Amino acid sequence: MVVEPAQEPVLAVDGPFAATLPSDGGNLALAALLRLAEAVARPPDARIALTKRLPVAAGLGGGSADAAAVLRALVRLWALPPDLPAIRNVAAGLGADVPVCLDGRTSFVGGVGERLAPAPALGGVPILLVNPGRPVSTPAVFKARQGPYSAAARFEMAVGGPLRLAALLGARRNDLTEAACGLCPDIETVLAALRQRDGCLLARLSGSGATCFGLFAKVGDADDAAEALASAQPAWWIARADLL
Repeated sequence: MVVEPAQEPVLAVDGPFAATLPSDGGNLALAALLRLAEAVARPPDARIALTKRLPVAAGLGGGSADAAAVLRALVRLWALPPDLPAIRNVAAGLGADVPVCLDGRTSFVGGVGERLAPAPALGGVPILLVNPGRPVSTPAVFKARQGPYSAAARFEMAVGGPLRLAALLGARRNDLTEAACGLCPDIETVLAALRQRDGCLLARLSGSGATCFGLFAKVGDADDAAEALASAQPAWWIARADLL
């Protein structure tokens, strides 16, 4: 992403998922520019050049991360105090995931995204992200969800590698999974495919979906799984990474 001075607010989008991304006021990156300008009483005189590499409505917080990046860039471009309350207020108003993306560190999140607390680092864990190529609406998933939410289950100890993280998450759940699978049955197919791969310690839905993730014991196992799934399901979006 590049944010630079301009005569008027402009959003230019390229990348593999550019065609599916709104370029008007419904785009969180552009909304971040317009709302922060209003909050600090100045013209929204900036151009945003965004390369969209993540699927839209994928449950990965891609749009939230874009909005947070814009806010950070505008702080520098407009020489704003980094601790200006308006910045966090704008972030919270844009969406539940924007404050934690703005904070930029591993965190436990509470409330509607505005309450952040430091969480143990997760670095070095091989992860595979898989999306069946179908967007899932977060509001629709929450509307379809039924029953009580899980009790808060934070942990204070260090994660200590893939096995420990998989055990910690295995004792917890994503309360949106059933509703998301009901709206997009392909999620169940993805989860099953991940669980069948050698070395997969845990397969779960990411956020409200439709992206799922698999935690792996070894980098080689994750790489092999990515190659095998890409060959078997060429329409799926698949990305290999390591948790930071």
